Amino acid sequence: MSSPSRRLLASSLILAFAGAGLVACGDDQQKSDSNQITVWSLEDVADRVNATKAIIADYTAKTGVKVNLVAVNEDQFPSLIASSAAAGDLPDVVGSVSLAGVRTLSGNDLVDAGANKAVVEKLGRDTFSPRALELTTEDGKQLSVPSDGWGQLLVYRKDLFAAAGLPAPDTYEKIAAAAAKLNTGGVAGITAATSPGDVFTQQTFEHLALANNCQLTDDSGNVKLDSPECVEAFRFYGDLMRDHSVKGAQDVDTTRATYFAGKAAMLIWSPFILDELAGLRNDAKPTCPQCQSDPGWLAKNSGFVTAIKGPNGTAPAQYGEVSSWSILDGAADPAKSFVEYMLSDGYPRWFGMSPEGRVPVRTGTADDKQKFLTAWNSSQAGVDAKKPLSAVYGDDVLATLRRSPDSFARWGLPQGQGKLVGAILGELPVPKALADVVSGKSDPAAAAGRAKKDVEAIKKGVN
Repeated sequence: MSSPSRRLLASSLILAFAGAGLVACGDDQQKSDSNQITVWSLEDVADRVNATKAIIADYTAKTGVKVNLVAVNEDQFPSLIASSAAAGDLPDVVGSVSLAGVRTLSGNDLVDAGANKAVVEKLGRDTFSPRALELTTEDGKQLSVPSDGWGQLLVYRKDLFAAAGLPAPDTYEKIAAAAAKLNTGGVAGITAATSPGDVFTQQTFEHLALANNCQLTDDSGNVKLDSPECVEAFRFYGDLMRDHSVKGAQDVDTTRATYFAGKAAMLIWSPFILDELAGLRNDAKPTCPQCQSDPGWLAKNSGFVTAIKGPNGTAPAQYGEVSSWSILDGAADPAKSFVEYMLSDGYPRWFGMSPEGRVPVRTGTADDKQKFLTAWNSSQAGVDAKKPLSAVYGDDVLATLRRSPDSFARWGLPQGQGKLVGAILGELPVPKALADVVSGKSDPAAAAGRAKKDVEAIKKGVN
């Protein structure tokens, strides 16, 4: 699995921006040669590195530009980019960088916003998801070129919901009612992250908090975690986990295992679960009793909710992550043509490496507005077995996933608080406060107040 929590944690640590140089795989080369560029990719899994090399080989054959690909481990990226910046030897392009990572690079004046904007304009601004462009822009500057995204999902047992006469759980009220009614007979009403030291808990809570219009800060940067909307989010999450979920700290692995065993009616997870849920990975297969004879049984009996609305929410919202290509300051001119290629001729193979977690945010071209979404529909998902997502989940589910980037929301980024977002992902004050609500050690208002104070202290350190 390409863990979304690991991606965010690594990105957040860029904030430290100090450390020793670390070695990544790649050929040494000088940027003085305008016919070659250095590209770092945070996709360092072997099969994805090989797939990226194949795309690059075609780019080089077409353009004559040599690309030095450096596969960077996400955990090493903060130290490596810091030492490279200090040495004045930055790569030309960084790929698969998260929203928080992009904001931190920008905050340290490492991105070439003009070059990124030029790529977007050449490809056609109207061919991108407007929301993806918004999330990668700050103060009118295009900080990166958005490539693909994934949004948090609420996965639920359609068969159990149907038998109980319950509607799809797309609001606080419906989620709470279903969790209470289905928490019986050895099946938890819901399973979701509660571990206080896990970024996955931050992601999961933020998904539900955004649904209730709970924001990290206001437009002036004031921390707002003690707002009525946030207090309600803390209460809602705490009640669900304490009264209708699995006991003990839950994380990215245990929540998946519980749902896969058929012991939870609902699960909050990323779409990286889709290939595993379909039985396409040997190291993470569903284990429910019905799954023994039909590995795809759980996939067939699962429904998916993207955006959720709370009682104080102005509109349904979904936590989402967008991965980008960012052209850095001082990049050689071919960097622009490379990023253009990765979002045109090479694009289907790029998002096709793991389509379950890579919904293309460039939907098509000027001539074919749906070209890349159509290609994504037929992309082969899985590791040990391969199938198109459409063959497993059907057109309705895929249509929902395709639309999801347009409802992506995030704490702090629209308010220009990218550095703060990165910092709190490193220290995790919100999951720590949330854990006290889940355990009954603190009431929601006190936990929200504690989270606010802790975030305010972190904010002083990054300003």
